Amino acid sequence: MTRVWDIPVHDSTRVRDVRVAAEAACAEAGLGAPRTAAAALVATELATNLLKHADGGRMVINLVEGPDPTNETADRLVQIVSVDHGPGIGDVAEAIRDGRTTAASSLGAGLGTCLRVSDAFDLHSRRGRGTVAVARVGAAPAAPQAPSRAPAGPRVGGVNLALAGAEHSGDAFGWIRSGPLLTLVLADGLGHGVPAARASSAALDELRRLAALPPADILRRLHERLRHTRGGAVAVAQLDTGTGRLHFAGVGNVGARLRTRDGWQPLVSQPGIVGARFPATVPLQQVPWTADSLLVLHSDGLPSRWTPPGDPGLPAHDPAVVAAVVLRDASSAASPLRDDTSVAVLCPDRRTDAHDRLP
Repeated sequence: MTRVWDIPVHDSTRVRDVRVAAEAACAEAGLGAPRTAAAALVATELATNLLKHADGGRMVINLVEGPDPTNETADRLVQIVSVDHGPGIGDVAEAIRDGRTTAASSLGAGLGTCLRVSDAFDLHSRRGRGTVAVARVGAAPAAPQAPSRAPAGPRVGGVNLALAGAEHSGDAFGWIRSGPLLTLVLADGLGHGVPAARASSAALDELRRLAALPPADILRRLHERLRHTRGGAVAVAQLDTGTGRLHFAGVGNVGARLRTRDGWQPLVSQPGIVGARFPATVPLQQVPWTADSLLVLHSDGLPSRWTPPGDPGLPAHDPAVVAAVVLRDASSAASPLRDDTSVAVLCPDRRTDAHDRLP
């Protein structure tokens, strides 16, 4: 089931909570002591930065699949996300340099250490809008200056939140590769809590056996699998890198938007519940996929009229960074998220792992 650690950071006592959450996530992912220490260092540094430079913010920790989840033994990584609505960073290249800091009382580790000890690290910041940082830590030590472990091709990532800081989210997303096909699934279990999490997790467990099927057939197979759960809404996006076409089908209240050269267009799901009330027909939508394309899938916890990000450079960032920016800009203290909320993003191949791109 999808476990979420979601910690608001508005005073120094929460920094310890963030560190403890990172250590708990590492234990659940089966990481050893050295990598757990690395994750705790990254989490502590990012949480401390929220207080020092942004007057607080939010830390979200998820367990995510490794860059090539093609089998049952795919590694799980601890993903640490820092989100704020602060003043932003004027010079990201300077801030990311190892050992640099803009506060005299800083830990001294700096964002550069986050980059160095993480398997992947990326940061996006805009003046007056805030900063998002994403780090992932896995079982293998990071190798600075080494090529990214992610396979070449389109990139997938996302962020998952639970309603009101609950332990489990009823949403889940995952992806699988089969030859030229990359299939991304987002599932929103009906309701909240553990029963909803069981439904969405069942959908992802079944996905590993369906990677070669087209989206409508995947949904029908998931309908059979989810009959013994409370069911849910499911979106399936499948990119054929051989033909450059994106195929999409969905059932239930899940959202999808595709960015093209002409702007953003919605991809429409059919009414129904996978596992309970499956529609008689599931239309397949086919659209071209280009170097400018960007796909955002989201559950109904995100406001239906969310505004797509306008930063033209954002798609070059880690997909989880894009997802976190979408989540940040769609919510605020005055308008909090109203449900379990997940955002999954499919980006074109930019080979933008922080070890390759950031200074």
